[in-house]
Amino acid sequence: MKLILLGAPGAGKGTQAEKIVDKFGIPAVSTGNIIRAALKQGTEMGLKAKSYMESGQLVPDDVVIGIIKERLNEKDCENGFILDGFPRTIPQAQALEDMGIVIDKVLDIEVPDEIITARLSGRRVCSKCANSYHLVYKKPIKDGICDSCGGELIQRKDDAPETVKARLKEYHEMTEPLKDFYKNLGKLVVVQGQESVDDTTALVFKALED
Repeated sequence: MKLILLGAPGAGKGTQAEKIVDKFGIPAVSTGNIIRAALKQGTEMGLKAKSYMESGQLVPDDVVIGIIKERLNEKDCENGFILDGFPRTIPQAQALEDMGIVIDKVLDIEVPDEIITARLSGRRVCSKCANSYHLVYKKPIKDGICDSCGGELIQRKDDAPETVKARLKEYHEMTEPLKDFYKNLGKLVVVQGQESVDDTTALVFKALED
């Protein structure tokens, strides 16, 4: 099973990737991780990426896709994989097609923006031990204080409402058009994200097995 995971930041995509890995025994391929690995290993594409990064330029799509293709040719991907975080744009998706990387399904996890904003902006992290809490779903015993170490709970900049809204805007403009791209190829499967992680996972597994 060769999958692409789509979903806005905060839609629970990472959690569902972990669940799919556990159930189907296929690796999750994260773009950031494989670029770092390629740099470390000094692969041909990794060295190309390094030359761009050292000069302060963005790594071009063809180099990123070359790194992904190297990764997907490794033994643990023989029975399938999940691409998480790539493609992000139509040109990247088209480049994947042009390089002959065959995708079976594209799973899109849909969650309304207002729910995502509430989820992310409600998160709090301990300033000392980094334990995570939520103002609604996982409250500390004492407001603003970590249960484990007594440290102050803070809101990370990434979780501030204005930051979340900016990330969602970028997703809708750059990445959401991929839904139509893959729908036209007959590969898009949409799952409505639920309040419960387990309920979402059940819908994800059903969609993948249909």
